[in-house]
Amino acid sequence: MADGPSTTAAVAEPAALSPVDDAKTARAVLLATILASAMVFIDGAVVNLALPSLQAEFDAQFAGLQWVVESYLIALTALVMIGGALGDRFGRRRVFAIGTAVFALASLWCGLATSLDMLLAARVLQGVGGALLVPGSLAIITSCFEPGRRGKAIGTWSAFSAIATAAAPLIGGAMVETGGWRWIFFINLPPAALVLWLSLRMIPESRDEEGAKRLDWPGAALAALGLGALVFGMIEGGRLGFDHLLAWLPMTVGALALAGFLWVERISPGPMMPLSLYRQRAFAAACGMTVLLYGGMSGILFFLPLHLMQVVGYGPTMAGLALIPFALLIGALSRSSGGLVDRYGARLPLTIGPVTASIGILAMAVPGTAGPYWATFLPGVAILGVGMGLSVAPLTTAVMNAAPPGKSGLASGISNALSRLGTMLAVAILGAIAASLFVPALADALTDRGFDAEALMAALGPEVLKMAGLGPPTGLGPAEAARFAEAVDRAALHAFRGVCAAAGAMCIAAGLLAAIGLGPKGTNRYAS
Repeated sequence: MADGPSTTAAVAEPAALSPVDDAKTARAVLLATILASAMVFIDGAVVNLALPSLQAEFDAQFAGLQWVVESYLIALTALVMIGGALGDRFGRRRVFAIGTAVFALASLWCGLATSLDMLLAARVLQGVGGALLVPGSLAIITSCFEPGRRGKAIGTWSAFSAIATAAAPLIGGAMVETGGWRWIFFINLPPAALVLWLSLRMIPESRDEEGAKRLDWPGAALAALGLGALVFGMIEGGRLGFDHLLAWLPMTVGALALAGFLWVERISPGPMMPLSLYRQRAFAAACGMTVLLYGGMSGILFFLPLHLMQVVGYGPTMAGLALIPFALLIGALSRSSGGLVDRYGARLPLTIGPVTASIGILAMAVPGTAGPYWATFLPGVAILGVGMGLSVAPLTTAVMNAAPPGKSGLASGISNALSRLGTMLAVAILGAIAASLFVPALADALTDRGFDAEALMAALGPEVLKMAGLGPPTGLGPAEAARFAEAVDRAALHAFRGVCAAAGAMCIAAGLLAAIGLGPKGTNRYAS
């Protein structure tokens, strides 16, 4: 296959796809997929708001907070492509419903966890449920709506998913502040029950009858090993230094496992990520954009709530309120931007959107630790929301349109896996950047405030790796403790600005990739 598409004609839907004509069924399909996706989006939004509470309850280092996010993402990313293939083979509705049930049960376990290790185990199971649930959302929409209506349907899904999750930061922050962090997991149970009812009663079943009869379990195992080892090495590298055995050895194992994964995908009769798809230039470009754009966005959304609560002094509710403009703007723009792809093509919004998002992220690095929200962080949060609102639906539509017909579950799984891969790598890499900037900045700040920095840093030991959550050591008087807190805030601000620069660069790279890799309208669809 050539790098570029050989035809601009729309590809007819195969018999495996069954467009829905009944308006009531179409509404049920959208409602169920929106609620299910919102469940996952809500979880991601509110978990970040609970991280300071989790750090305090379990006395965790910053690496422990990273693992609360990463343990979920590793399972989700490694298995989400298998989840899409399972739906194509055994029925998209069936696998979607099973994933919803597993996600709900794992959420209950998370809320009942009594230790960090138990919470991490439950988060892994949550990732397994998400791997079955997430690709089913888009695959069901793609199978139920014909190409002429698909962009609008995906835009509606994006818009209402964002609207449904717009209140999540506020609700999650209020729950953490009043009821405790456990309630952010219990909140998943009611929508999961409604999704299951709609799935079993209203959603039509669909599958790819000619799909591969063998599932790529070796590829999934190598992906899980590779991603897990790579992330472990990155997190430990940020904590211990990348020349430490616990950093470079897992990263080496991870790289070898991922190389093995690519080899398996090349020879497997039923690969979960067929490498031949990447010969389609538009598909490869959209997938690369997905990693970069979602990495930049998710990386900053991991650090921003921590920064607002631990450095600027916001409570969980106020930190949640600070994120609402971002979600509202995505909701307001996603439906119309999804329709723009059908009319004008994906290249223009996918060039402008990521660059706009990068401007928003870089604007967040400007404020210090004081000042009203509207004059400090609101501009950056709003600009990021505009940029992502211009990008989310067009990017999703570009991936799905560039995939082969009848492979909607596979394409959806790949798209979702890559977005989670971007998040997972960003949290690990940006965490390492933050740690590398925080420790020397703290030593300098302590010296500037009259402390014996070398002796104090030695006394702190591993506690320094709590970063912005670091409290004053015992033995300091009130005045010294206040100066110590000022030094921690200064070092944390320096680290946060470095994180903003790196996340913004990822979004700029995504926009450049769209400008180079995507063609004009009609040239990005799958070509046989």
